[in-house]
Amino acid sequence: MTARRSLVPRSLYGRMLAISAISTLVALVFAGFAISHVLERFVMHGLDDRLDAQVSVVARAVRPDGTLDRTRVVDLAGLDSPGSGWAWQVQSPVGRWTSDGAAAESVVLPGPDRAPPRPPLAGQPPTPPRLDDGQPRPGETRDRHGQRLHSRTSTVASRAGPVTITAIGPRRIVEAPLREAMIPLLGSLALLGIGLGLATLVQLRIGFRPLRDLRTSLAAVRAGSARHVPDDQPGELRPLVVELNALIDQNAAGLAHARQHVANLAHGLKTPLAALSLKLAEARAGDDLRDMVDQIDSRVRHHLGRARADAAGSGARARTAIAPAIGDLTNVLRRIHAERPLSVEIAVPPKIAVAIDPQDLDEMVGNLLDNAWRHACARISVIAVIEGPLVSLAIADDGEGLDNSVIDEAMMPGRRLDERGDGHGFGLSITRELAELNGGGLTLGRSSELGGLSAMLTLPIQA
Repeated sequence: MTARRSLVPRSLYGRMLAISAISTLVALVFAGFAISHVLERFVMHGLDDRLDAQVSVVARAVRPDGTLDRTRVVDLAGLDSPGSGWAWQVQSPVGRWTSDGAAAESVVLPGPDRAPPRPPLAGQPPTPPRLDDGQPRPGETRDRHGQRLHSRTSTVASRAGPVTITAIGPRRIVEAPLREAMIPLLGSLALLGIGLGLATLVQLRIGFRPLRDLRTSLAAVRAGSARHVPDDQPGELRPLVVELNALIDQNAAGLAHARQHVANLAHGLKTPLAALSLKLAEARAGDDLRDMVDQIDSRVRHHLGRARADAAGSGARARTAIAPAIGDLTNVLRRIHAERPLSVEIAVPPKIAVAIDPQDLDEMVGNLLDNAWRHACARISVIAVIEGPLVSLAIADDGEGLDNSVIDEAMMPGRRLDERGDGHGFGLSITRELAELNGGGLTLGRSSELGGLSAMLTLPIQA
């Protein structure tokens, strides 16, 4: 079952940008609704004032007996024009009167929205009608053509009973100005959103600058040009820097302890090797035995030299070019495996150098090239590319290769998957250990081009 892909970006920068964009969009939408509501209330207030004035004029024309004196009714501007949508009506227990504009347009006027007073019980005085508190009531209706109308209704008392007065105006006089105001408002909100988005980008770029500086400092520590990460960091990052420096010191102490053990071992072997060399000279042993002893003595002196350099506190790393080392190793392996003439394709730029001791580089690359030479059928390829602070060196052959199920087993010390030859099964494990001690690594896989085993050695670059 495949996992559902998250909609939230995985990077911290993407998360912060997405959260800011969503928050800004929600705020702008809320502001748009709030401003449109305020504008509608403002425009509606003008319509209500006009309708309330007409209600007040009509109310003064209602006689005490509940009838309407038409001679005292004055229609305000628009209410006397048929087709304008303006109208008024008076609903009384003794009759009903409407404006001329309403009759011409057949406006559907709302009737009284209050129930008529109940007849009094026997022996009780009649219940007086409940009148308005001086504020007309708003309402909404439509005419027979479906046009939306806004109404204001008020009730006055008369001897005949409550008289309901209603004034109606077209809703379009509110909607038209609102639409005209919303177009520039939405444009302004869009420009505001773009400005806020750009400000958020600038803020995030500036806010994440300490993290980019921290990454650069860590790269300098990894490359060997610095020992610690500078502690002059913002307050939020200072605890992280303290922990990083403590981890760096802990790893350095562990590495120094391991190198001390190697130095002790090499120093312990130095005297027996010297005695063995004398015995071989006295016994007039063959040159091959003497060469083997000399090689062992060279290795011992090499590790002693490294231990002394580390003890002296030298933080600088050696600079070793890859191309000459591979050329020399290839020439040596051609003579060693003279019975297996192979085609070796080398694509290594001459300017690429790594921060590795030359003997360490020879040991790692020599192990991988020797392994490829043993199992290749006809071709070996060596390719080096720069990937950020690392150099990736791929050594591939066209042999049978290894299955993914046995790759981990092949990296175990002393484990041989092929008993042919005189190897001891330590080459790959030693190569990986040396690479990791120097800040790199080793991975095995199948070559997509040659079909055999591909060994990817990553080492820190040295500018």
